[in-house]
Amino acid sequence: MAVIAHNEKEVKLLARLMRAEAEGEGKLGMLMVGNTGVNRVRSRCLDFKDINTIQRMVFQSPGGFEATQKGYFYQRAREQDIKLARDTIKGLRYHPASYALWFFEPAGACPAQWYNQANSGRYKSHCFFQPTQADCPKVF
Repeated sequence: MAVIAHNEKEVKLLARLMRAEAEGEGKLGMLMVGNTGVNRVRSRCLDFKDINTIQRMVFQSPGGFEATQKGYFYQRAREQDIKLARDTIKGLRYHPASYALWFFEPAGACPAQWYNQANSGRYKSHCFFQPTQADCPKVF
């Protein structure tokens, strides 16, 4: 059962985003990017009040994903990436991105906060940040 509405085109779009943002971090890193994207669609809070579809989440501007500005993002989705995207759409969560709305790759250590959001942990090169339950109850 899906936790967000989607169509087949959006599953492939999410799969492309996950690969373009985190392929170098393996399946788990890609799943965490998927968690972050799905959480943005679910949340309806903070920077994501008007984000109600995968399409809007992927191409949000400002505040969207850098990968959409790179040619690699526009390659066709692969079957293994589509499967990973489906897993995150079903609501499977992977720590530290379980409730994350943001991630980035710092030059050094992860800061304790990023734009006033708490660091929930690091996976390989990405630091993840989540809102409070009070600010974004639909994420939790």
